[in-house]
Amino acid sequence: MRVELKAVTKGRKGRALPETSVAYRSGTAVLAAAETEQRPTVLGLLASGRMVPDSGTVLIDGRADASALRRRIALVDAPDVSDPDSSVLLAGIVSEELMFAGRRSNPLAAWRWLDELGLKGLATTPIANVGPAERLRVLCELAVLRKGVEGIVLVAPDRHGGEPLVWWRLAQEFAARGLAVLVIAGYASEWSIRHEQSLKDIAEAEASLGEALGAFDEREAAWAQSGGAPLFGGTPEITPPGADSSIPGEEPK
Repeated sequence: MRVELKAVTKGRKGRALPETSVAYRSGTAVLAAAETEQRPTVLGLLASGRMVPDSGTVLIDGRADASALRRRIALVDAPDVSDPDSSVLLAGIVSEELMFAGRRSNPLAAWRWLDELGLKGLATTPIANVGPAERLRVLCELAVLRKGVEGIVLVAPDRHGGEPLVWWRLAQEFAARGLAVLVIAGYASEWSIRHEQSLKDIAEAEASLGEALGAFDEREAAWAQSGGAPLFGGTPEITPPGADSSIPGEEPK
């Protein structure tokens, strides 16, 4: 499956969403940058077939078919659209989604499902108090339980805080399972993800430098304890002209 948005806009003069083009397909995770309070949700609605663009086209497998998009693409955690109420307990959210997926949806079933993810301890926690990584894991896993879902559009995961690479790796994990994944986030998160290797290299260099400086400090301390002058920062002793420069234990010359 391939979904393509070609030069889509929304709102007068593109104020709700300026001209945007992006494509995502089965087995890949794609990151699209959008900012302001409204634009990530607008882009998510367009990319999942739940809103019609004012200009441009949205295609699924080369055809304009909003109904197919809605059936096959899950819109996850879009603010004010598909995000759960902040006061609802995690187990309650799971029960409801299990019901929509045609599964047993009683409290015991919800607890067991959470236990499979290693998150049973969060069952009675309001979703607003669940950490970003756990929240997004649960919501994405629940989304793909529904029959016919082949893709995910995850909206603004960076608004919950945390490290962008955590939810980006989650997106890549779902893509590795054969799903089409589109993540919509801010420019700062996009920069962090696109420069992941550079940031890793910098962190490794800083760690190596710290280890080297630590080892140097230990050697300098050991040298000083043995009676030697400090390797750096010490003032060498200078013997004035005419002073005794003999070595202790030897007769003066």
